[in-house]
Amino acid sequence: MSDIFREVEEDVRRERLEKLWKQYGDYIIAGVAVIVVGVAGFKLWQHYEAAQQLKASAAYAQAMQLSNSGKAAEATELFAKIVKDAPSGYASTAKLSEADALLADGKTAQAVALYKIIADNDSSALGDIARIRAAWATADTSSKSDLQTLLAPLTDPKSGWRFMAQEILAYCDFRDGKLKLAQSEYESLANEPAAPNTLRQRADAMSSFIRTGGGANYGTVPPPAAPANASVQKGNTPK
Repeated sequence: MSDIFREVEEDVRRERLEKLWKQYGDYIIAGVAVIVVGVAGFKLWQHYEAAQQLKASAAYAQAMQLSNSGKAAEATELFAKIVKDAPSGYASTAKLSEADALLADGKTAQAVALYKIIADNDSSALGDIARIRAAWATADTSSKSDLQTLLAPLTDPKSGWRFMAQEILAYCDFRDGKLKLAQSEYESLANEPAAPNTLRQRADAMSSFIRTGGGANYGTVPPPAAPANASVQKGNTPK
């Protein structure tokens, strides 16, 4: 008897499945097709992305080679092309390198403008690096208040870039002849255990330089005195 009930149960289950398939079979097929197409599309997209990354990597390496060879103008042009065409990661890095190439080519204003665009639009470390480079590029020409405004996002006590920002501002005071203030700032940086070791070494060197009078203004060297007979023309020497 149990075999008969099992056969009846299987027949009922089969009929239900057939009924469900008739009602929803097309939807099931369509769903499977969507999944297959989606997986295939994702694989194609991954392949395309990999190809674009490889292409951008080769172009970036070429641009860096041009830059390192002193061909700043050509490097700038190639970096600009990478910024336009490459995936976002390479494009962002290329934009910073483009600004570096412009600076190396003597186009300071254009480089600084690009650095500032990067700094204002990129919240990653790349933006912070651009801000530091913009400040150094104008450290000899910008007022201290302008540099303070530019570096403000980096001077927060929690910022990992605060010591680099402080170094630039200390240099600004040195540049402006505020030697005691600059020496104090450099000494503070030299004794800051959390600051990078190379920065501490630079700060200590600058502090020693100022302390030993290296930054003092001793005036200009007077020109040598003219010979007593300078007004006597050749051939008119008295007998």
